[in-house]
Amino acid sequence: MEFLEIPIFDDDFFKMSFRFIINLIFLTLIIRWLYYNSAKRKDYLFTFYMISFIVFFLCFTLKKFELDIGMALGLFAIFGIIRYRTDAINIKEMTYLFVVIGVSVMNSLANKKMSYSEIIFANIIIVVAIAIIEKVWHLKHEITKEIIYENIDNIKPQNYNLLKEDLENRTGITVNKIKIGDIDFLRDTAVLTIYYYNRN
Repeated sequence: MEFLEIPIFDDDFFKMSFRFIINLIFLTLIIRWLYYNSAKRKDYLFTFYMISFIVFFLCFTLKKFELDIGMALGLFAIFGIIRYRTDAINIKEMTYLFVVIGVSVMNSLANKKMSYSEIIFANIIIVVAIAIIEKVWHLKHEITKEIIYENIDNIKPQNYNLLKEDLENRTGITVNKIKIGDIDFLRDTAVLTIYYYNRN
């Protein structure tokens, strides 16, 4: 049955629905369980989910036109270089963005030469790899920030503990390392680079 020369329903609907469910399950494991439990940032949850949904349905739709592998890789590259002009994206968030795009592209563009068991196995490998890095190795994302510090007496090597304690009290973060940059003796200020883990 057609309407305006467009089929109302075909068998690809079931294929799309099943693949979307697979995609949604593994995306939830990656975004909600792995990323959010590690970064505790809700602002990226909406972004990751919506981009992955759009990429999945766009790729599945374009697949109906039988794109060749070159076009598919080109499409993947276009989505892979997305940048938001309002805020800079941290390297960890950019990596997760690349992961959710890659998973969505893989789940939507896989053809008859790739079985569902292979698709599910590939998704499992990605989730397990992220889980090992995040949960087992406990790797943390270290952030650097430059500040202008006015208590110049504390930058002396013997006052390092006082400097670290003062910075932690003022900023409310746990400082891992402090690097002293330019010193202005006329204004009694110094440029400090502090290193700390992102716990947001």
